[in-house]
Amino acid sequence: MGGGGFTMEPENPALDDYVLGLASAKVPKICLLPTASGDGEAQIRQFHATFGARACEPMHISLFRLGSRPIPLRETLMEQDIVYVGGGSMLGLLAVWRALGLDKILRECWESGVILAGLSAGAMCWFEWGVTSSLGSPAPSPGLGFLPGSLSVHMDGEPARLPVFRAAIADGTIPPGYAADDGVALLFRGAELDEVVSSRPHRKALRIDGADELFTPRELARPDRFGDGADIAEFRAVRALRGR
Repeated sequence: MGGGGFTMEPENPALDDYVLGLASAKVPKICLLPTASGDGEAQIRQFHATFGARACEPMHISLFRLGSRPIPLRETLMEQDIVYVGGGSMLGLLAVWRALGLDKILRECWESGVILAGLSAGAMCWFEWGVTSSLGSPAPSPGLGFLPGSLSVHMDGEPARLPVFRAAIADGTIPPGYAADDGVALLFRGAELDEVVSSRPHRKALRIDGADELFTPRELARPDRFGDGADIAEFRAVRALRGR
């Protein structure tokens, strides 16, 4: 996602609903990695406020607090249907992940069929390169390289990124790739682009490789709410009883 989702559009759950709909499980397990925000409490609270109102099993992992809250990382992440990475600092995100071996664990998750999702830094991290503002001004930064090429986010919301992205592709610093507006999501199956969608009208994505290729996203229906409130309340009550 170039931007959007629960942190940027709490009143519009279209993209988050789309992410959940990619899972084959009726009640998918979804885990937030809020590392890029330094495990920011606001991001964590908004995640649970959004997905706690949905027929899913949400959880988060605070990597900065593992010392006081130990958790088996590989086993926990491999059990998820979806891993959702929040926005923030791409440089900080990757430094922490690599220090803890999460880069290898997440590749294993991906190869086993776990859906990897995210916005901003949490989207660029999957590509070979992104354009990060972690140090202030936009600058190219290497990612994990699960997906070939590059990604630049917030094309409409932070327009200073796009000229840097274009210049870096033009001079060969980074490979060709995609730029996405806020509210736009690129769905990859394996390493191939399958669909471009948006939570808002009049948004776009570009493929930049010499000449621009314009994608007009399919606009997602905007649901009034996540699921049926009574059904979700019953689901939560049953889960609580089983937990006892």
